[in-house]
Order: sequence, then C-alpha cells, then structure tokens
Amino acid sequence: MVSTSVIAELCIYIVTWNVGTNYPGDVGFSDMLSLNGTSLCPGEQNRPDIYVLGFQEVNIKPKHQILNIFQDNQWTLKVREFLSQRDYVKIETAQLQGILLNVWALGKHIDNMNDIETETTKTGLGGLWGNKGAVSVRMSLYGSGVTFVNSHLAAHDENLKERVIDYNQILDNHRYKVRKYNTIFDHDFVFWLGDLNFRLNGNDSPEDVKTAVEQGNLDDLFTRDQLQMVREAGNAFSLLNEQKPTFRPTFKYVEGTSDYDLKRRPAWCDRILYRVQEDKYPDIKLELQQLSYKSHPQYTLSDHKPVTAEFKLSIKAEHHTSEDIYEMTHGGSSSETPLSSFIW
Repeated sequence: MVSTSVIAELCIYIVTWNVGTNYPGDVGFSDMLSLNGTSLCPGEQNRPDIYVLGFQEVNIKPKHQILNIFQDNQWTLKVREFLSQRDYVKIETAQLQGILLNVWALGKHIDNMNDIETETTKTGLGGLWGNKGAVSVRMSLYGSGVTFVNSHLAAHDENLKERVIDYNQILDNHRYKVRKYNTIFDHDFVFWLGDLNFRLNGNDSPEDVKTAVEQGNLDDLFTRDQLQMVREAGNAFSLLNEQKPTFRPTFKYVEGTSDYDLKRRPAWCDRILYRVQEDKYPDIKLELQQLSYKSHPQYTLSDHKPVTAEFKLSIKAEHHTSEDIYEMTHGGSSSETPLSSFIW
C-alpha cells in the first residue's frame, strides 16, 4: 500500500467588507483578522498562511486615484500596519474603482506561488462603469490553480435579475493567460467573496425583518435568501458551495452603530463561497475544509458588517512532488517565474 504524502496544508483567511466610501482612520484590524488569538487555523500559533481581503466601495476621489498610481491604496496601507510586522508579504493587489482585493502570505510560501495574474470586469451601466463588477487574483499555489474573486453586484431588492446578469458577465469576461486555467472555474480551488447584494424575497417590511432577527428566527429568514435560491435553481453561483450563515444579516446598519437602518430590509449581502475539484487529477487529492464563517458586528464604520471565513486547504499525492503537480497542472503556462524573484 502506497502512503499518501502531504504536499501542502495551508490555512486561508478571507475577509469581505463594504466600507461605504469611508477612510480606514483608526480602525483596528486585530479582531477582524483574528490576530487576537481567535483564529481556528491549525498549526503553529494558529496563524493563517494566506490572508485574502476584499473591500467594496473604497473611496476613489480623483486625488486618491492619482495617488494610488504611486503607492498602495489607503486600505492596503492600513492592512500593512497589522500584517507586515507579523512576517506577511503582500503578494498582489487588484482594484477596479471601489472594488479592492489584497492577497498576503507568510514569506515561507513565496517560492511556491507562481503565475500570478489579476483580472477585472466592469458590470455597472451594462459593462461601461466599474462601480459594480469584480476583480480577481489567480496563482499557482504549490502546483494547484487557485483564484480569489471579489465582486460587488447590482443593489436593491428588486434587482435580482441584474445580479444574475452581473455574475454571468463576470464569468464570460474573466480570462487569464495561463492556458489550463483560462477561466474562473477552470481552477482547482475557487474562492468568491464580496458584497453580492442578494436580499430576501417576500413583502415583509424592514421592521418585520428586524423583529424576526431579534427573535432569533434566522433559519426562517434564510429560506427566503435570494443567493440560496439562485444557487439551487442553477441560475448563478451553482458551482460554488457556502456554509450556511449563522450570523445576523450584515446589511443595512446606521453608520457608527449596530442598529439596523430601516430604510432597507436587513439582508445577508456580504458572502464568501468556495469550490474545490477534489478528484481532478490521478493520484492527487485536493481538499478544502471550512473552519469558520462569521461576521464582526463590533465594526461600525459603514452600513455593512465585515464577514470572514477560514479554510484549510490540503494537497496530497502518492507519487508526486509540488514540481510534478505544477508541470501537470500548469504545463505550457506563459510564465514559471517564482514570485520570490520580484520580492525585495
């Protein structure tokens, strides 16, 4: 009997937060990033190996767009304050107007992160404006193909059809240079996060929904969640999985408080979904286990609450090294230059 060896076992920590055009100011990230000892990541010090942070509605005043040409966005700089001192390196940033995606990793993983690309898709105003849409970062990670997608879809209860159109437009337009991973769902591991803006079906009032939340009737409310419905119908996100949220709806709050703003019905707008193709390759086992899925209600900067999720990603093989897996999965790619060649 041939024993299976572990090529890689990584903990990936994902954040999504609509910051409502606010500046980070003195916002602390310790709780949001579980730097206070609350991470469920296994291993030494329970530290994530990779952080993926997706923001929506980042302030994009003209002066800041010009500044961002020469230095990182202010939200990226705020994240750097908390992660760089803990041995994390910024791997890549992708931005489309107010949609921002950061990927950070412990330095020890850099040599196993190759073929890194970014992609963007505008869906606002029929694809002419980037206030809605998606950005992504894809890479070879220990030989496997991984992509992280951060999207902000059409708003308002009645625009379910537009959200589905946005999703399909992102799938149609996102194209990468790596031959075997040309599209999002070509990838072995997919993580899709963002303000997806799905609301609740039904005609109840904002006050009715708030009362149901306060009474703890989350399961009943979630049966009317539009994202769950379109996934089950096969209209959008059907290739992705989601752990059922057990936290309160993350939208819409009065800024500076944890009180619902009853101009809108509360809803689970902010979501994190995933996919793994477990048996795509002979003799290689790809595994993904979700460790947590929660909101962080103490953050009151915007009308959304941040949502985080932790995953344990494993790559196991009987006869192969990570180099073998890379050749099998990425053979013929446009670039095999390791990220460490660009790190100083």
